Amino acid sequence: MKTTKIWIGIGTFIVAGNGAWGAPTPGLAQSLATVLVLSRGGLPSDGILPGMMHLAQQHGGEAVQGGEQGVADLPPDLAFAVRIALIRGHLSVGDELVKQGQWAAALPHFLRPGEEIYAGLSEQLDDYRVPPFDRALKALADVVKAKKGGADYTRTRAAVNSALALADASLRDKQSADWAGFIIEAAVELLKIAGGEYGAAIVDRRFAKPVEYQDARGFVWHAEQMIGAVASDLERKDAAALKQVHMSLAEIKKAFPKAMPPKAPVKDQATVIEEIARIELAAGRLM
Repeated sequence: MKTTKIWIGIGTFIVAGNGAWGAPTPGLAQSLATVLVLSRGGLPSDGILPGMMHLAQQHGGEAVQGGEQGVADLPPDLAFAVRIALIRGHLSVGDELVKQGQWAAALPHFLRPGEEIYAGLSEQLDDYRVPPFDRALKALADVVKAKKGGADYTRTRAAVNSALALADASLRDKQSADWAGFIIEAAVELLKIAGGEYGAAIVDRRFAKPVEYQDARGFVWHAEQMIGAVASDLERKDAAALKQVHMSLAEIKKAFPKAMPPKAPVKDQATVIEEIARIELAAGRLM
């Protein structure tokens, strides 16, 4: 019987072959914990563990820790893929804001790749035969800071995209045995970070930190693109599991009606965490 390890941030469960569900381990309830999904157990009919919503409500605020701390603990290939995905997520929402003329709001999303992600990524570049691209990131951020659209923005964005494409190609060579499974695993990690960013954006039932809201939006949108790029392969593995992933992604996206946050959250963090957990469990059947 194949055992798949899945990390979630709402408590520890053992999904046994007979469908029994263990109680959360108290000492791990506030941190990322391990769910061992035994392949014959499968998911409940609604795709969610009994008690999941309650635990999400209890621990959603601290359940999903985003950023470099969590990424550094991942296996090297997965860490590299998630760092690349984080950069793409930032650039995705930043580009959306640029197109809306929201230059000031866009700038943090062009600064953060260089200031927060690149340091960890740079330690891995040689392993993946990717030349340094910190100067390309800075050039793009400088263009956005100067509010230069048109050819300058297109040129500097293309330089960063080229570096990211090289990273993707190298990863695909290393993960050719199951590229689709690897990609959805990386997308799940990205979504967990998005859940943490979404929660960090909310203070007293309002979006006090718009940048974190936008981070989460960019990560969710890019995770959907990642999954969409390998959807045909994933569907051949388990069409029902992929359907659950798409359904939960659609629900998560409702929390982000626009790039600029609404006055009040459309969904609370516990609800978003619940859908991410559904995706993670379904993804266990696609890896």
